[in-house]
Amino acid sequence: MNNRGTNLDTVRRYNLSRILGLVHHRGAVSRSTLTRETGLNRSTVAALVGELAALRLVVEVEPAGARGVGRPSPVVRPHPDCVAFAVNPEQDAITVGIVRMHGHVVSQVRHELDEPLGVDDTVRVTAGLIADLRAGLPTSAVIAGVGVAVPGLVRVTDGLVRLAPHLGWVDAPVATLLAEATGLACFAANDASLGALAEHIFGAGRDVNDLIYLNGGPSGIGGGVIANGMPLGGAGGYAGEFGHNLVTAPDGPDKPSTGGVLEDEVNRTRLLGLLGLKSADPVELERALLDSDDAEVRREVSRQLGILSIALRNAINVLNPELVVLGGFLGSIHAVDAELLETLVAGQTLSASYEDVRIVRATLGPDLLLIGAAELAFEPLIADPARVALRAGA
Repeated sequence: MNNRGTNLDTVRRYNLSRILGLVHHRGAVSRSTLTRETGLNRSTVAALVGELAALRLVVEVEPAGARGVGRPSPVVRPHPDCVAFAVNPEQDAITVGIVRMHGHVVSQVRHELDEPLGVDDTVRVTAGLIADLRAGLPTSAVIAGVGVAVPGLVRVTDGLVRLAPHLGWVDAPVATLLAEATGLACFAANDASLGALAEHIFGAGRDVNDLIYLNGGPSGIGGGVIANGMPLGGAGGYAGEFGHNLVTAPDGPDKPSTGGVLEDEVNRTRLLGLLGLKSADPVELERALLDSDDAEVRREVSRQLGILSIALRNAINVLNPELVVLGGFLGSIHAVDAELLETLVAGQTLSASYEDVRIVRATLGPDLLLIGAAELAFEPLIADPARVALRAGA
């Protein structure tokens, strides 16, 4: 009898996870759709949705504009009280946001920096920003935890930052320290890998099983790969470091303009300098690039697109993706002259590998890394809603 009870509880937890996962990914799902897609009967789905609602993870609402004979199937949505904190430490700022399920960024604060902070100071500042944001949440809030999107190599098993060169971090236990400072469950991973995941679930990569994501930020260029519908992390979680790959300028291998590494050649700081800006958030930088009629700025954008085309050629030939997604300032230079980039990539890539590829910019905009970081906190909640929600405040 005990074994039977244990098995039934395991099945129930599994089905709770299936339903919450569908609601999280889609944002709004009718109860009839949940019944059809899970293969469970209506009464079981109703009971499971009721349990998730009691945990303040979902809410049921009547469908808008429902007409016709019979009672319409209720729509299940993420509960607005269920949130995660998302953190993106960078060279020039620490950004912290509150994110609801289905990738909805509720609010965020950007703490400007004159120079990168060490991990201890980063944790101190971040914990203070989280405390300020947390004070504005309702007492009924279910806080899934904190996700940190780090521009560096992050060990997948425990979130240890092995190396974040632009921040000056080596073997930095940022997740552990932040958990101690906030009292919340904390997780860390590479920022671009999280960007790839966010675009795959909610953005340009929805329904795409094989994609490459490249992110350009203040700390250089990183990347993430979705292969056969799953994140490709590698043995330690360090896959996707496209920014450290050697590239050369279009004039040939003997004429790189700087050091020959992608993130040296395709560089946000150089763009800011030519635009006369000391710093800029992603929206400000893109606006300045699109509005500029300076010939030197245009030449530099074209040069950087030429270098980027080499990196994309290599990645497409090796990984054969359906989609290449460009985020951060890479999306901005793509917006300046998308046709040039696509022409250059097409001219260098193996024709069979290129024929089905699309190159697009990220659709989640400046919120992308916060949405990806929040996934770190939501994943355990979705895997076992009852256990994690009770611990998180339900």
